[in-house]
Amino acid sequence: MRTNIVIDDKLMADVMASGDFKTKREAVEEGLRMLKRRKAYAAIRAARGTLFWDDSDEAWAKHRAELAKQGAANPATTTLQEPAAPYNAEPGEQS
Repeated sequence: MRTNIVIDDKLMADVMASGDFKTKREAVEEGLRMLKRRKAYAAIRAARGTLFWDDSDEAWAKHRAELAKQGAANPATTTLQEPAAPYNAEPGEQS
C-alpha cells in the first residue's frame, strides 16, 4: 500500500544511523513490525504466573487417559501409513 507520511528528519536520521537500514521504507517497516511484536509480547507477559507445566510421568499418564476418553489419537502411538509401492517396483527404481 502506498502512503505518504511526514516524518521528523532528525528522528529518521537517528533511526537510519542506528540500524542497518538501506532505505527509509525499511526503517519505517521495521518500526511497524516492532509495534506489532510489542502487542504480542504484552499478551504473553500478561499470562505470567497463570501457567503451570507439570512434566512428571503421572501428569503425562493423566493427559493420555483424558485424550483416550475424548477419542483422540495417542501421539505416542500414531503412525504414518504410506501407500503401497507398485508391485513391480524394486528398491531405487522409478515407476
